[in-house]
Amino acid sequence: MNVVDIINEAVAAGRTRFAFELLPPLKGDGMQKIFAAVEPLMALDPAYVNITFHREGIKETEREDGSIEWHVVRRRPGTVGISAAIQHRYGVEVVPHLICGGLSKYDIEDTLIDMDFLGLHNVLALRGDKSQNEKRFMPHPQGHAHAVDLVRQIADMNRGKFIDGEVEECHHSKFSIGVAGYPEVHAEARDITSDIVRLKAKIDAGAEYVVTQMFFDNCKYFDFVRRCREAGIDVPIIPGIKPISTLRHLEILPETFGVELPEELVREAKAHPDDVREVGTEWAIAQSRELMAAGVPVLHYYTMSRTTNIQKIVNTIF
Repeated sequence: MNVVDIINEAVAAGRTRFAFELLPPLKGDGMQKIFAAVEPLMALDPAYVNITFHREGIKETEREDGSIEWHVVRRRPGTVGISAAIQHRYGVEVVPHLICGGLSKYDIEDTLIDMDFLGLHNVLALRGDKSQNEKRFMPHPQGHAHAVDLVRQIADMNRGKFIDGEVEECHHSKFSIGVAGYPEVHAEARDITSDIVRLKAKIDAGAEYVVTQMFFDNCKYFDFVRRCREAGIDVPIIPGIKPISTLRHLEILPETFGVELPEELVREAKAHPDDVREVGTEWAIAQSRELMAAGVPVLHYYTMSRTTNIQKIVNTIF
């Protein structure tokens, strides 16, 4: 079932469901950690599960002569395989992420074909971050510079159009395409207005729903939705929630994701350094309840593959 249909069913029923996002394991780890994270949440009936996609990294090795050799490595490969394994094991819809960074259009096409063969008919289309050795995002020479171009490629494939042209009497994929939205503005955007213009372009290209970047003040989400509606974006906008769990999150989340943490949340976390996870969980519960009261169809939880606090949140509010 396509995710957009799951979302629309929740809207029609006037109910809120939850989804959660996992990271692929580090190279060399098996599936058991992933299954251990997923298993407890399956009994709580998630709407779907997202699996992130990670860019290549650069590994430095010193040769015997003292010179440096650089290797391109992926620390977290396996997004498509993990997605298929979870979907087939638990019967839940899984949404693999797919990015522009480091991939050619042909790489992307092959990945989409694999996904279609495996029964993965949902995808979150993202540009992705710059590589660790780049000062700014640099697309693959035969790839895409922007997420909107990735959305167009997926939508074209749904219509039977491939990189080298149309294939007569071909099997048409039926991908449901999601994209990212930024209530506190993308780090590279000039302002909120231009950022929403870019989002509207992704919707016009074929995206069917939006998942937001994490935020900690629901007013920012409500204002973002209002601006999107005024701009003519009428697809579902799913709020993204991240429970903080360590004091380090107070620094790393604003630095990495460009989000603002409310003073009250920061104050509570610092006042209870041994119970930051509990503080973050309670804050996320309060956020979730307000969003549910506003009628959002799905709450999207960012877990970093640690799902214990998500279990508590879901058990509390549903």
